[in-house]
Amino acid sequence: MMYIPLWKRVLVVVAVILSFAYCLPNFVSSDTRDAWEKTMPDWMPTKSVSLGLDLQGGSHLLLQADIAGVVKQRTEDIVSSARGELRKENIPYQSIAPVENGVKLVLESEDDASAAGKILRRSDENLVIEAEGVVVQGVFDEKGLKHIADQTMGQSIEIVSRRVNETGTKEPIIQRQGDDRILVQLPGMDNPERIKQLLGKTAKLTFHLVSMTGEGAGVRTLPMHNEPGQTLPINRRPLLTGDMLTNAQPTFQDGAPIVSFKLNALGARKFCDVTRENVEKPFAVVLDGEIITAPRINEAICGGSAVISGSFSVQEASDLALLLRAGALPTTLTIVEERTVGPSLGSDSVEAGKIATLVAFLLIITYMMVSYNLFGVFASVALFVNMALIIALLSMLQATLTLPGIAGIVLTMGMAVDANVLIFERIREEIRAGRSILSAMDTGYEKAMASIIDANLTTLIAGIILYAVGTGPIKGFSVTLSIGIVTSMFSAIMLTRLMLVVWLRARKPKSLPI
Repeated sequence: MMYIPLWKRVLVVVAVILSFAYCLPNFVSSDTRDAWEKTMPDWMPTKSVSLGLDLQGGSHLLLQADIAGVVKQRTEDIVSSARGELRKENIPYQSIAPVENGVKLVLESEDDASAAGKILRRSDENLVIEAEGVVVQGVFDEKGLKHIADQTMGQSIEIVSRRVNETGTKEPIIQRQGDDRILVQLPGMDNPERIKQLLGKTAKLTFHLVSMTGEGAGVRTLPMHNEPGQTLPINRRPLLTGDMLTNAQPTFQDGAPIVSFKLNALGARKFCDVTRENVEKPFAVVLDGEIITAPRINEAICGGSAVISGSFSVQEASDLALLLRAGALPTTLTIVEERTVGPSLGSDSVEAGKIATLVAFLLIITYMMVSYNLFGVFASVALFVNMALIIALLSMLQATLTLPGIAGIVLTMGMAVDANVLIFERIREEIRAGRSILSAMDTGYEKAMASIIDANLTTLIAGIILYAVGTGPIKGFSVTLSIGIVTSMFSAIMLTRLMLVVWLRARKPKSLPI
């Protein structure tokens, strides 16, 4: 017998109401949505579907990380660390220097090989140690290089995300591509110059004492940022590093833009000690190999707060504060591909998608109504609700809708009525076999269910695999396809069945209009 428990009926009605409620923000202006977000509670539906780069225009950047540079820097750091450890343990050696993907150490005595190998291993646990006579080598194998690459890419994506989000860009797409590339898509942004400038800086901040003896061992000469052609010798070893900063904000001092910053507890103590010991000496602030400013230390600075001044414009001070808050990139990022999609092209894609969806919808409901009469009307209503469910879920999940995603929606429209076609055809067969109306409908749903589940489940598995291994447009297609499969199962089985049960009880027909 066609019986639906009360809880299922309530579930269907609530789901339909919520689907239309969460669809509503997509059909009002952005100003209205912004007003709703400010005045309505958080649980109220105020979000709309996020449009991808191909639908609203924007900028596409592909960045390449210098992984080889990271490996080289890592080997140089190992050499620097190992020298101190070798001296501390009184191990004499002839030379130590970086080699390709590793470090080579030549000892005075073969007896020290074991102890020297342990020192190299302590410097970096990913090194594979090989000893032959007085020569000890620590080399990164394939696993070690992959670990460095994964670590570098993870840190880079995190820093890029912070920098982009700090600019107020809405719904950016930032993801890894391949071994050493990062995809950055900025929907709605057609002039990415500021973003490119921010992403092009490593933002490695260090503080050094200015060398009073000029050039020599332990001294490096760097250019002045705001004084072209001018250089300044500084002590090579930094006294403080930017990773000790906890906050940085642009502000003004004597009417000029500056950057104020705060240090963590360790940084505050070190800064206090350094400034106390070097009163009346110049102190250089270095960012990405350039000296931003080199003021004279007038007194000890012990509060954990200080400022960076350097003839900044308001925008430069704001960007520097942003970079310092977001943190330093572990390596340089080079833009290897750049594309801009104009808003007019994006709007054309939206209109084309709307037309394709509307035409598909009209053709499907026309076919269903011609083929199945009143039952086709019920299937068409369920299809309309299915569309609302898809849009509502995309809005709730804040999934990004792309042009391939619209193709996925159009495809699921056909699949949504496919379940009804199977059910209705089975009901026809049962009517021809002489069953009663209720028996035919019960049997039709029961016998068609296995085929419906099999067809949708296999398609859902394909959608999940596409999402797992695909990128970009393929992910967009798989998202809407998978959501559409789930919602079509609900609308075609539960909603259509509920409408049929209500109609049967209200009309008590002698025959089925199918």
